[in-house]
Amino acid sequence: MSNSFDGVSVDKAANVYFDGKCISHNLILADGSRKSVGVVLPASLTFKTGAPEVMEAVGGSCRVRLEGAAEWRTCTAGESFQVPANSSFDIVVEGEPFHYVCHYG
Repeated sequence: MSNSFDGVSVDKAANVYFDGKCISHNLILADGSRKSVGVVLPASLTFKTGAPEVMEAVGGSCRVRLEGAAEWRTCTAGESFQVPANSSFDIVVEGEPFHYVCHYG
C-alpha cells in the first residue's frame, strides 16, 4: 500500500458525517477512479454503502461488523476490509482516531 496518490484532484469541501465523528475528502485520480481519505473519531457508527468499498486502514484501529454478520473483526493499520454494494457496516473506534482510505467500485 502506497503512502500517497499521484495526479489527483481533491474536493475542497469536507464530507462531515455523524456530527463530525467522521470527516473525509473525495479524491479523483487521473484514471477517473474515486477514493476518499478520512478519519473516524472515537464513536460507534453505522455506514450505508451504494458502491462496493474496500476500506484500507492507514492509522489507528477499529472493530467492524458487516451487515448480516454476527462476528466483529479488528482492523489495524496495513489491513483492509471489503464492504458489498448496497449494504452497511458497523464500526467502533476507541482511543486513537481511525485513519482510512476508501476505495470505491
